[in-house]
Amino acid sequence: MNASVAIQILPKVDGNAETCRVVDAVIDYIKSFNLPTVVGPFETVIEGDYDVLMEIVKGCPKVCVEAGAPGLLGYVKINYNPGGVMTMDEKIRKYQ
Repeated sequence: MNASVAIQILPKVDGNAETCRVVDAVIDYIKSFNLPTVVGPFETVIEGDYDVLMEIVKGCPKVCVEAGAPGLLGYVKINYNPGGVMTMDEKIRKYQ
């Protein structure tokens, strides 16, 4: 594993229920790749190969719009090192 990304998608829709419905579609898309994933209250973190993660990042806005959002704001954090990166577990194990 040479990368991890944190993705936050904020669909431009009305109401909490509609926001959750669209975000759920994006999370389902992310999980369909079967990579280590942690869903948090503000963002979803995924670990894996950099190129696969960039494919996921590229697809998230499209899934959001296909789910009915007319637009969105998206934020991405990328941790990349060809030699490998710390896993989510290594980063947070001591806090759990």
